[in-house]
Amino acid sequence: MPLDRIDHFSIRTLKLEETRTFYENAMGMEVGDRPPLPFPGYWLYLGEHAVIHLIGIDENNPEGLNDYLGEVNVTELSGGGAVDHLAFRASGYKDLIDRLKILNVSYRERMVEEMNLFQLFVEDPNNITLELNYWDD
Repeated sequence: MPLDRIDHFSIRTLKLEETRTFYENAMGMEVGDRPPLPFPGYWLYLGEHAVIHLIGIDENNPEGLNDYLGEVNVTELSGGGAVDHLAFRASGYKDLIDRLKILNVSYRERMVEEMNLFQLFVEDPNNITLELNYWDD
């Protein structure tokens, strides 16, 4: 069976609440339904789709997470490792820029003239780079 599309990505973090707040307030996502998993976390939605699964690490009780997903070295939980960035199609870049300024979140702008593509690049609290693509916007 061929691959169809990316379903979601997960972020394992020691900064669970800070990361949730960033994706809600800066990126406009909403926390939604999540099954009762044996570790803390949130599922963040765009419309009806849970596109980001936040995986919280309880350093005092990591057994549920380790049994479910496997153990990781918490000192290596920064950035995307070999993954360079995560990209989203978006619209209304002026509204997002206004929101980022209010929240004091830094960003970088780029215009790819040949493609009529405006881009914003933002880092989340875990140093994961988000690329936001505004086609013909």
